[in-house]
Amino acid sequence: MGTKRRHLTIAQLCEELAIARSTFYEWRAKGRAPRCIKLPNGQIRILRIDLESWLNTWEAA
Repeated sequence: MGTKRRHLTIAQLCEELAIARSTFYEWRAKGRAPRCIKLPNGQIRILRIDLESWLNTWEAA
């Protein structure tokens, strides 16, 4: 298996978590999604480290 990407697109995040894109946007609207960064072109990326940290908070709950 290849190296994990440092920055994930929304599609990559949804594929990795096996969720629908609409679920991601629902989580984001409710403040429950991993931290996102908005690029100058308007696209959203999620840093791998932010995803891992976010997953760890749910694991502990």
